[in-house]
Amino acid sequence: MMGNKELPEYLDAASTTPVDPRVVKAMLPYFTEIFGNASSQHIYGQQAKDAVEKARKQVADIVQVEAREIIFTSGATEAINLAIKGYWEANRERGNHLITVKTEHKAVLKTHEYLETLGVEVTYLGVDRNGLISEDALREALRDDTILVSVMHVNNETGLIHDVEQIAQICADRGVAFFTDATQAVAHVPTDYSSPSITMACFSAHKFGGPKGIGALVIKRGHEIAPQIHGGGQENGLRGGTYNTPLIVGFGEICYACQLHFEQRLTKLSRRKMEFIESFNGQIEFTLLLPQEIAQSPHIAPIKLGNESAAQLLIKKHKEFIASTGSACSSELIQQSHVYEALKAPQNSIVRFSFFD
Repeated sequence: MMGNKELPEYLDAASTTPVDPRVVKAMLPYFTEIFGNASSQHIYGQQAKDAVEKARKQVADIVQVEAREIIFTSGATEAINLAIKGYWEANRERGNHLITVKTEHKAVLKTHEYLETLGVEVTYLGVDRNGLISEDALREALRDDTILVSVMHVNNETGLIHDVEQIAQICADRGVAFFTDATQAVAHVPTDYSSPSITMACFSAHKFGGPKGIGALVIKRGHEIAPQIHGGGQENGLRGGTYNTPLIVGFGEICYACQLHFEQRLTKLSRRKMEFIESFNGQIEFTLLLPQEIAQSPHIAPIKLGNESAAQLLIKKHKEFIASTGSACSSELIQQSHVYEALKAPQNSIVRFSFFD
């Protein structure tokens, strides 16, 4: 627990995390001392540009891609829009059909829904009771005019891990590009996206100890996307706008730190998750939303309550901990979870606990 000792324990890390002190320290000089515009050619700009490119390499390393395949964005939502809209716009002469999954993050689903208003055909794959898609159903959904498939690596509400490398290979075998929303995966599960079958991936710094307002899109060499923000030609012409050097530096720093201590981080998160769940035994009636044999991230633990609602538990325990009943990104209003609906799970009895290192 951080800050005021009277505050409840924060168990909503899948929504956001506090910024790591090492990251704050790394960023501070770029607000005051090294303040140049990274697009400027003079020494002040070059200092900032050097910092941006160092961070780009650090961000690339955590997902095992080339630095030049990293495009900095304001976060995962922008990266998702750039990936899906940008890929369709640049490749629509090849086809007009996209595939995604009913349990994707709203940023992915809403982007597809928008493209449907432009005449794009979208197939939304269903899932089983654990949230897994059927590989056979994916193969059947692929068409000659399919150009992109989008499947998230780790689900933000359940922690389920999809085998994105296998799914990407199914797509590659048909000559179809593959995009994964890796927002909950990076720094929590192995993220090797070096395979050429994985065309694009995105993630955001604030989910694992970095600052808010900075994210990245991985776009592999040899693939084209159309920019969605036009300006001065930054990021290989794919994302115009002045570089946010302090946040980019912070992003690089947390990626470096998490990669350096990856195994220790996973061990700590797994132990924290297990100990917290065990602490509920005998206190409340519950079952795990996903069975233990299903691959899932060590930082997300949704439980299904037996004899009380999620709201009742959170009210009863509000002085002890803060948790969630679903995604924080839908809106500030309480909404039914489209993920739990797709799993046919009882909406009002699920609490998502999520942990940070």
